[in-house]
Amino acid sequence: WAVLSEKPTTFTITVTSEAGENDETVQTTLKFTYREKYPDETPLYEIVSQENLDDNDVTDIIKLLEQQAEENLGMVMIFTLVSAVQEKLNEIVDQIKTRREEEKKQKEREAEEEEKQRFHGTPVTIENFLNWKAKFDAELLEIKRKKMKEEEQAGKNKLSGKQLFEMDHNLDTSDIQFLEE
Repeated sequence: WAVLSEKPTTFTITVTSEAGENDETVQTTLKFTYREKYPDETPLYEIVSQENLDDNDVTDIIKLLEQQAEENLGMVMIFTLVSAVQEKLNEIVDQIKTRREEEKKQKEREAEEEEKQRFHGTPVTIENFLNWKAKFDAELLEIKRKKMKEEEQAGKNKLSGKQLFEMDHNLDTSDIQFLEE
């Protein structure tokens, strides 16, 4: 509170909100000038400085001052005007908290959607399944061809035990002959 002049009476009052959740505050300095017929006519008022308020908040405070001044014509009103601004600043701090919480929730929702998209994949239709199946079969065939070529080059055309017995029937009794000897 600082008196700037006596004729007409002009003074400033700095109004600060209560500290918010992260110790943030909003503040404004109001300048009042009494008119000749005050309190039967509203005082002149303006916002000379402000901290952490956006343009919408400043406009809302001016509207609030207009409304309160009109409602309190005929009464000493500076205390009422300052009290109304104090309440408004406290509301603004609460709104900042709410906005931050909403932004945090929005970011969480976006991250969740991103995660869902990552695991969503491609929907299976008959066409894309048949395309995939054709590619898959071609890959399998190519792998078998490579394996057969490698075996041929390495001389691995060995027959299994069953195949040997089926081809040469002398092997049927070979173990018995071996034991007899």
